[in-house]
Amino acid sequence: QVQLVESGGGLVQAGGSLRLSCAASGGTFSSYAAGWFRQPPGKEREFVAAIRWSGGNTLYTDSVKDRFTISRDNAENTVYLQMNSLKPDDTAVYYCAAGTVYGSTRSYGYTYWGQGTQVTVSS
Repeated sequence: QVQLVESGGGLVQAGGSLRLSCAASGGTFSSYAAGWFRQPPGKEREFVAAIRWSGGNTLYTDSVKDRFTISRDNAENTVYLQMNSLKPDDTAVYYCAAGTVYGSTRSYGYTYWGQGTQVTVSS
């Protein structure tokens, strides 16, 4: 059983940066692939980024691929999402997820989920 807790969200102006963290406990997080999803107001949850257990492979949705970077520190059981050049359309609740298969872009591809952290980007 793995528990995930996101942190690092907040309110920023367009063009600013945030670094989200996902701290894992209760299991061997380093053996899981991980992903970030987000849910904008009034919209469905959508895929943002994924990373293999080793950190050697990453995948991004087109809207963030030039601005966001997913990484992980297995020694600290933590996954990060560095978000640069933020836009108002990035406003959403961001969720960290973990699963056994790398690269899934659908919510059902992940077993463990955090509670989410709010990111608000003002224009």
